[in-house]
Amino acid sequence: DSLLENILVQAEVLELQANPNRRANGYVIEAELQQGLGPCETLLVTGGTLRVGDAILIGEHFGKVRALIDDHGRRIKEAPPAMPVKATGLSGVPEAGAEFRVMLDEKRARTLAEQTAQEKKEQELAMSKASTLDALMSRMAAEGRKELNVIVKSDTQGSLEAIVEALRAIKSEKVGLNVIGEGTGNVSLTDVKTAAAGRSIIVGFDIGNDSGVQQQARHDGVRINSFRIIYELIDHVKQSMLDLLPPEYKEVVKGHAEIKAIYDIGKLGKIAGSQMLDGSLIAKEKFRILRNKAEIWDGKVQTLRHFKDEVKEVAGMQECGVCFANYEDFQVGDIIECYMLEELPRTL
Repeated sequence: DSLLENILVQAEVLELQANPNRRANGYVIEAELQQGLGPCETLLVTGGTLRVGDAILIGEHFGKVRALIDDHGRRIKEAPPAMPVKATGLSGVPEAGAEFRVMLDEKRARTLAEQTAQEKKEQELAMSKASTLDALMSRMAAEGRKELNVIVKSDTQGSLEAIVEALRAIKSEKVGLNVIGEGTGNVSLTDVKTAAAGRSIIVGFDIGNDSGVQQQARHDGVRINSFRIIYELIDHVKQSMLDLLPPEYKEVVKGHAEIKAIYDIGKLGKIAGSQMLDGSLIAKEKFRILRNKAEIWDGKVQTLRHFKDEVKEVAGMQECGVCFANYEDFQVGDIIECYMLEELPRTL
């Protein structure tokens, strides 16, 4: 109540006035795509009176006002100066803060909107080329440092700003993250072409795709993913960054055996009759042969046997026969070491 009283006092002292008898103009407070209604804009009328049926222009978007809804959810026919109102009927979702104007007719609004859209498209393509060149120079300067380029689309300007801010807060010395494009509304063909030029992924929040976007994305090899929860979108971008990193492995020794005898089995070749020392030998893992603690061979085994049976694993203190793939220069007393490469979790 105190805030409202102060606002009214200020308005009276400053003699703030507006002419209601003219074509309306004002600003977009918020805009979003609503299921069943399409683009919906919350407008603040600063001059004139906005009426149902008016031809309206907001940047590259235009249309006829199909409905006006006040702050109580009631449908109204007109909105005078200083009144916030939700409007439907626009061709797309404008950005918050954009200025709107009521035009003489829809034809004039369409002409100006198409002109603005063409200018914006040329600016985006120029920025795309510049960002691609900048990214290339950055990669060269970073001597191979990985980078992920992202285009972000969202249903509202508020959500878009929150997502972009969260993405730019991701810091990594291993992978760079560049937001090369952002906007509200569905993913467009222009977005796909920009992503293809900049080798980018497209992530969307609570939006869809314009007609033909999926086919163009498949043709250009552009990944498009849409989410309804912001943290899932952020996690997806982080995972995409991790996917750019080469895998890192650590060696885990599984067991050792000592060669006690050598048997020649005809077509099968030489088999190393061995005694387990510790751990286990696992047929699918990697093996090396050590002689006087020095490695003389590294590779895979052709077969692992326990007595006459071919087995997948030998453990404990059992005896076994090992036939190495394309290697027979082992000797009695050599040590067989079985090991595996375990992939380490990648971190930014």
